Amino acid sequence: MTDPTSDRTAIVTGGSRGIGRGIVLALAAAGYDVVVNYARNADAARAVGEEVEALGRRASLVPADISVAADRERLVDSTLATFGRIDLLVNNAGVAPDVRADLLDATEESFDRLIDINLKGPYFLTQLVARTMIDQLAAGVTSAPKIVIVSSISAYAASVNRGDYCVAKAGLAMTTQLYAARLAEHGVNVYEIRPGIIATDMTGPVQAKYDDLIFNQGLTPIRRWGQPEDVGRAVVAVATDLLPFSTGQVLDVDGGFHLRTL
Repeated sequence: MTDPTSDRTAIVTGGSRGIGRGIVLALAAAGYDVVVNYARNADAARAVGEEVEALGRRASLVPADISVAADRERLVDSTLATFGRIDLLVNNAGVAPDVRADLLDATEESFDRLIDINLKGPYFLTQLVARTMIDQLAAGVTSAPKIVIVSSISAYAASVNRGDYCVAKAGLAMTTQLYAARLAEHGVNVYEIRPGIIATDMTGPVQAKYDDLIFNQGLTPIRRWGQPEDVGRAVVAVATDLLPFSTGQVLDVDGGFHLRTL
């Protein structure tokens, strides 16, 4: 029987850049082998894979579009072929709208793209991985596996020029609740990590706007940009069993954005 406490393996979708890269490196530093899923940027994936190996852990790079069922299956099959187990799934992959369109002008094409990638993909990848985790728990291959869904403050903060993004993130919040309720009896805990304004390629085009909101207007009580490693630390808290009596929990990594103050 495999030792369920050794050589833990995580899948991180969208793991080659931004928040995903921060999560991958934090998990590697915490002792996880990591499957780095990416969609297109093979060079970035190779670079983060080398960083994982420099931390003394193994990395497997798997290109897959999580909006496509066959790719999701290939991602899971590749993980099992390489590492033989899945102890942690981090649903991180996501895209922004190609065009920030006013709610009254937004297109069905943009809506469909964001729902497919940002919501349908994680929803069904979680289903697929959960089945694997249940089987591996029964076989004694793993113990206390976990699933993390990375959402956004856009799950509840309305942005009328990217409604499709907000709807998808709100769906992820409910996805967390659903799977937490369904999987608790099997010993699989599910968590939502809700980042705020994080310095990544996605937020780069609006840096000046958020600089003003953060540093001059007090948008967040903690007056700095979030960094990918801030999200990585939250994932590690889950991954290292620091929250064993919590499931369906929302972990806000947002500098206090969610606070209502007078």
